[in-house]
Amino acid sequence: MDQIISYFSSIDPILAALYASLFTWIVTALGASLVFFFKGMNRGLLDGMLGFTGGVMVAASFWSLLAPSIEMSPGEGFVKVIPAAVGFGFGALFLFGLDKVLPHLHINFKESEKEGVKSPWHRTTLLVLAITLHNIPEGLAVGVIFGGVAAGIPEATIGGAVALALGIGIQNFPEGLAVSMPLRRQGVSKFKSFWYGQLSAIVEPIAAVVGAVAVTFFIPILPYALAFAAGAMIFVVVEEVIPETQRDKYTDVATLGFIGGFIVMMTLDVALG
Repeated sequence: MDQIISYFSSIDPILAALYASLFTWIVTALGASLVFFFKGMNRGLLDGMLGFTGGVMVAASFWSLLAPSIEMSPGEGFVKVIPAAVGFGFGALFLFGLDKVLPHLHINFKESEKEGVKSPWHRTTLLVLAITLHNIPEGLAVGVIFGGVAAGIPEATIGGAVALALGIGIQNFPEGLAVSMPLRRQGVSKFKSFWYGQLSAIVEPIAAVVGAVAVTFFIPILPYALAFAAGAMIFVVVEEVIPETQRDKYTDVATLGFIGGFIVMMTLDVALG
């Protein structure tokens, strides 16, 4: 791990953001690739993995994003928390707007429950778009942290950025599987199921580079940008991830998965950040 941190410290932070987010995309593809070996998946295991995803996202939102946002903000008392509060609110509202506009269908939901504007798009496309919504704030979070490193902000460290990318990569594995496996069960070919599963994360490198570049050129927005990514991630967890795990009899498994994911991400951030 020390060698990885040393490597990322030696290259341009924006390039590092691209590499880190490509890693998270590759892990998504690895999860989706399981469709070549299995046609189905135990629902309890899927719900547990989705719960794990939610736990990682919530822990990352605080330890990797909100806490540094507050720490680097100027002032004291209420003034110090304003950037985090404003950024968090706008991040949630941004995803709220996308959720209302972009046609998508959550995992484990019936086709009659699709959200966003009405669209003739097939269930396959809607499922991919749902996971894509998950991945926008994740890529943005990685990019913003690396952008803070590029800007020389002491609270933004390479170790913290690597920890965040690693945690998001770990939870992307079940996300790729969560797209590809339901498609396979519906009769979609193995290759197409894999293709759509990995495709859902292609937005992460794009969002990461955008976030890194934005922070590099506009350093004062970093506290707001960190909190923005946190608000977007929390919105995804509450509005999408948790409901997806509560539609069958495996709610306890999902809850324990959530706790496990939170512990893993907290440990990574504290140990490496």
